[in-house]
Amino acid sequence: MNLNKLTDTFVLSNGVEIPCIGYGTWQTPSGDVARDSVKAAIDAGYRHIDTAFAYGNEVDVGEGIKASGVARKDVFITTKHWITERGYQKTIDTFEASLKNLGVDYLDLYLVHWPCVEKVTPDWKEVNAETWRGFEKMYKDGKLRALGVSNYEAKHLEALDEFATVKPMVNQIEFHPGYTQYDNVLYCQNRGMLVQAWSPLGSGAVLKDETLNAMAAKYGKSVAQLCIRFALQCDVLPLPKSLNPARMVQNTEVFDFEIDKDDVKALIEMPLLGFTGWRPEDAPADALVNGD
Repeated sequence: MNLNKLTDTFVLSNGVEIPCIGYGTWQTPSGDVARDSVKAAIDAGYRHIDTAFAYGNEVDVGEGIKASGVARKDVFITTKHWITERGYQKTIDTFEASLKNLGVDYLDLYLVHWPCVEKVTPDWKEVNAETWRGFEKMYKDGKLRALGVSNYEAKHLEALDEFATVKPMVNQIEFHPGYTQYDNVLYCQNRGMLVQAWSPLGSGAVLKDETLNAMAAKYGKSVAQLCIRFALQCDVLPLPKSLNPARMVQNTEVFDFEIDKDDVKALIEMPLLGFTGWRPEDAPADALVNGD
């Protein structure tokens, strides 16, 4: 890993470069809070912003990016397709709606937010295929620079292999000490996919853990900094979120130390902590197929 600053990049399988730490906006309230926090993050040096149609804050994220004064080409923007909009044409329409919400004419990365699964419909593979066909159309039309998935496990990726003409370049999953899904991480990386970490701080649950606090103190860092550095050392791209400008900056100060191999191993093997309880088969969000 040769990452020395916030704007250093991972390189996707198609050659697109993506800044190594992103600013996440999950659970960021829409309106002034989302707009101002995104602007503050860009002011702090972030050049990678992650949102989603389902977060309800795309408009405000777009306004925050514009308010920063940083050129569009210098900000890497990711959003995600929601489960109620599955299917070829609905996927294309939703993508266009996200472009309009964000106030941009292309995306750097577009992700399938959750896979359709068998408990939702026996035709789950076909549903995913039609959605992905929409992604491929937009990619081939030059409206997005890279495409990928989120919350996919091996069986969902293997099913995608049956029909995809463009392979997903990214899998964004829940990843933090106490819930790394490390087998999935290695599986994706062995396929040439970049893994991104949503909730790299365990939705805040890990911050009070005594073991993590002791380890962070050993390196003279906060638990948040330890978690972000841990992701990077696992070749996983973290997407931390904070509404506090000082913490936004602190979350970028992770390039001046290295976690030793034994501690990385201990972090990978930590007991369950901070897990949302969401997997593709049981996530509350996956109760719907096409808005029914």
